Amino acid sequence: MNEDARNLGDLLGGVERARPALIDCRVWEHPATVSFGELDDAADALARGFSERGLARGERVALLAANRAELVAAYLGAMRAGLVPVPVNHRFPRAMIEFVLADSGARLVLCDPERRALVPADLPAVEFGAPAWDALHRPGRFEAVDPAPREVAMILYTSGSSGQPKGVRLTHEGHLWAIRMRLRGGPYSEHRLLIAAPLFHMNGLGTLKFALAAGAAAVLMPQFDTRRYIQAIERFGCTWLTSVPPMLAMMFAEKALFEATDVASVKAIRMGSAPVSAQLHAQVRAAFPNARILNVYGTTEAGPVVFGPDPQGRPKPDAALGWPQPGVELRLLDAEGREAAEGELLQRTPALMLGYLNDEERTRKALTPEGWYRSGDVFRRDAEGCYWFVGRTDDMFVSGGENIFPSEVELMLARHPGVAQACVVPVPDALKGTKPVAFVVPREGAAPTEAAIQRHALDSAPAYQHPRMVIFVPELPLAGTNKVDRRRLEREALERWAAATDHLRTKEQR
Repeated sequence: MNEDARNLGDLLGGVERARPALIDCRVWEHPATVSFGELDDAADALARGFSERGLARGERVALLAANRAELVAAYLGAMRAGLVPVPVNHRFPRAMIEFVLADSGARLVLCDPERRALVPADLPAVEFGAPAWDALHRPGRFEAVDPAPREVAMILYTSGSSGQPKGVRLTHEGHLWAIRMRLRGGPYSEHRLLIAAPLFHMNGLGTLKFALAAGAAAVLMPQFDTRRYIQAIERFGCTWLTSVPPMLAMMFAEKALFEATDVASVKAIRMGSAPVSAQLHAQVRAAFPNARILNVYGTTEAGPVVFGPDPQGRPKPDAALGWPQPGVELRLLDAEGREAAEGELLQRTPALMLGYLNDEERTRKALTPEGWYRSGDVFRRDAEGCYWFVGRTDDMFVSGGENIFPSEVELMLARHPGVAQACVVPVPDALKGTKPVAFVVPREGAAPTEAAIQRHALDSAPAYQHPRMVIFVPELPLAGTNKVDRRRLEREALERWAAATDHLRTKEQR
C-alpha cells in the first residue's frame, strides 16, 4: 500500500499490476482470478461511473450481495469517488434490510441476482452482471477524492440482536491506521488469505483490506461451506486462515476429508469473535504444525486492532488476547464504574467510530463524553498487563443471584474429553430467575451422557454453573457472521425446557 494513501478506496498503489489480488470462488468449478491491475482499473471505472451518474460526495451506496469480486470493486470505487459504501447483511430478514436501506439514506443499491428481489421497488438498483452494471463502468484513470479529516468512509450495520441494527460511521483515517498497524509485521505479499466471512462484517472486510494493502491474494468464498473451505486450502495453496472457533470445530468434524487434505501451506491462523478452548487450540496446533496461531479481538465500533505482543517480549498464553497495541487506550470498569482488574472493556483507538447514524441516544450510551467506547465485553487483566476475554455483558445471565458468563461455562464444558463444542444459554426459572442449559456437540467417536456432562461441571466449577439440561446436537447453528446463533438456541432451549417441565408436572399429577 502507498504509505501516503488517504482514501481507503485507494489501497492498491505500488503493487505489481499482474499479481493476483482476488481468486473469486463464487463459481466453485471455475474460480476467477482478478489481478491488482484489473481490480484497480475496475475501481477507477466505477468511481468515474458513480460520478457521471450524479452521485455526490458523501452520498451512500448500498452493497447487497454475497462475497464476489464485483462487490470488492464497487466498495473501493465508491470510496474513491467520495461516496460512502454501506455493506448490507443479506441474511437479515426483508424488513430489516429495508430498514438499513432507508436508515442509511442509500441513493443506489448494487446487488447480486439472488438479492435483487429484496430491493424496494422505489430504490434505484444495479445488478452485478446486468447491462446496467457494464454501463456503470466508465474506463479511465480516476483521481481518488482526498477525504477531509474524520470524513466518513463507510457505514457498517451491527447485527441487530438487541433491536434495530445500528449504522456505525467509520472514517478513512481511522481504518487506514488499522491497516498500517496490521502491516507492521510484514512483508505479507506472498500470502494467500482464505476469506469465507461475509464482507458486510468487520472480520471479513478487515481481512480483505489487509490482504489488498499487503499485496497478497485473497481467496474469496461466497460463504462458509465446511467441505469447500477445507478443499480450498489445498486447491489454492492458502497460507492464511481467518476464522471463528465454530468454523474450525466444524472443519475437524469432517475428519476423513480433513485428513486427506494437504494443509501444509498454512502459515498463520487468526481466530477471533469467540473464546478458544484449550482443546480446540491444541487441535489447531496439531492440525496445522507450520502455522502461527493468533487469538485476536476487535469491534466494529473501535476497530479491528486492539491487542498484540508484549512490548517487553514476554510470551502470550494461548488463551489470552495480549497487550494493548501502540495508540490503543484501555480501561476496565466494574459494575459500580470503578477501575478494576476485571470488568467491562472501554477503548479509545484511532479507528473509533464517529457514532451511530441517526441514533444519538445509543451513541451517548456507547461513547463517553471523554471519547471512550463501552464495548459490552468483560475482560480481566493479569499481573503482567495481559488481557483475557471473559464474556459479553448482554450474554451474561443471573441464576440465584450469581452472574453466569456463558463463555466461561462453555470453556469448562469443552475440557470434558467427550465434548467438541458447547453453547450455554439461559432458560427461565421461578426460583432462580434463570438456569443454564447446554447444547453439546460430542467429539467424534464419543458418546457422553447428560449425567456425565453434569458431573464434570459440578466437579470443575461452582455448582450454579452446571447445566440443568444437556441437549446433544450434531453441530451448532451459525448466524450470518459465522458465530454461534445464540438467539436460535435460546428459543430451542426454551421449547425443550418447557416440554420437559410440562412432562414432569403431568407425571407428578398422576
